[in-house]
Amino acid sequence: MEDIKTWYQSRTIWGAIIAISASLAHAGGYNLSVADQGQLADAALSLAGTVGGLVAIWGRMKATTKVA
Repeated sequence: MEDIKTWYQSRTIWGAIIAISASLAHAGGYNLSVADQGQLADAALSLAGTVGGLVAIWGRMKATTKVA
C-alpha cells in the first residue's frame, strides 16, 4: 500500500462509523440491515468527497496569496 488518502476518503473508516451508528440505532430500537449499512457507507463517502471539494474551492476563493 503506497497510495495516500485522507481519512474521509476511506471506505473502511466510513464503514466503521456506519457500523457503530447501526449498533447505537439498534440499541435505540431501530435495525439497519447489512445492505443498508453498505449503502450508507457509499453515500457518506460520496458526501465526504463533495464536501471536501467544496471546502477546497471555498478555501481558494478566500485565499490571500496567488497560486503560481
